[in-house]
Amino acid sequence: MPEQQNIEYKQSWHDDYLKWICGFANAQGGKIYIGKDDNGKVVDVANYKDLMEEVPNKIKNNIGIITEVNLLQKAGKHYIEIVVIPYSVAISLRGRYYYRSGSVEQELTGVALSEFLLKRTGHTWDDVIEPRATFADIDEKSVKAYLVMSKEKGRLPDVEGLTTEEIFDKLRLTENGQLKRAAIILFGKDPGRFYPNTFVKIGRFAKDDADLRFQEVEEGNLIGLLRNVLAQLNHKFLIRNIEFEDFFRIEKGEYPVLALREMLLNALVHRTYMGSFIQIRVYDDKINIWNEGLLPEGISFLTLCMRHPKRP
Repeated sequence: MPEQQNIEYKQSWHDDYLKWICGFANAQGGKIYIGKDDNGKVVDVANYKDLMEEVPNKIKNNIGIITEVNLLQKAGKHYIEIVVIPYSVAISLRGRYYYRSGSVEQELTGVALSEFLLKRTGHTWDDVIEPRATFADIDEKSVKAYLVMSKEKGRLPDVEGLTTEEIFDKLRLTENGQLKRAAIILFGKDPGRFYPNTFVKIGRFAKDDADLRFQEVEEGNLIGLLRNVLAQLNHKFLIRNIEFEDFFRIEKGEYPVLALREMLLNALVHRTYMGSFIQIRVYDDKINIWNEGLLPEGISFLTLCMRHPKRP
């Protein structure tokens, strides 16, 4: 079996491989084989007796976890199997956090580390209380627009006669009366005052990225951005072809409205708010919408292209 996301082959043991074990523990778990080459062929481990005692102790003393360490044999040659289970809490190696992504071992730092630690405590970025915000920072017009849209789609909970505070509590946008970050992102009067990269930048390019003709920036909460970005695209960035049927003038958009809306919704919802702003690049022959975000844990680009578990 070749090396893959949760299998690693090493011909001999080095203490640096503790990073791999830490990464497996923080991801989906995995196995490390000591005494195999890159193709999975057994090459024998001469000091296997010493390693059977040293490796479990080094893992326990440096990482603080217990792993299954097995001595195996094939054709008279010995090799060692280290089985690492996934942990629900964050595991560190000498104060550093590692994560297995694909076949690569990554040290988590900055934004990635913050999000990882939040997730391990059972929270997401937008589920955290924003102590600087009050209901005076909430745009009532955006709340009303959301209620109208939700009612039209039949997805609105029973909010008849409730105050904004009570509605937010029902939507889990508050905790003990305090607003969560999600409330500011969704309905804030000025989300950029709290989180600077919540805006969307739109650029019109000619043949390539070096030929920027003009650009615009749209700011605001998610309810407003969805409406305003689409309006800005149609008003200034996209071509509206004109046709006539009898005496009636018919304008047709350069791209299907439903497709643009779906792309923009995904960009707004599935993003890292501690990262960069959303960028839309409009060219003569294509449109590109980009945000900073990652695929859900355990899903790669290849698995995304086939049947895969849904991760809301």
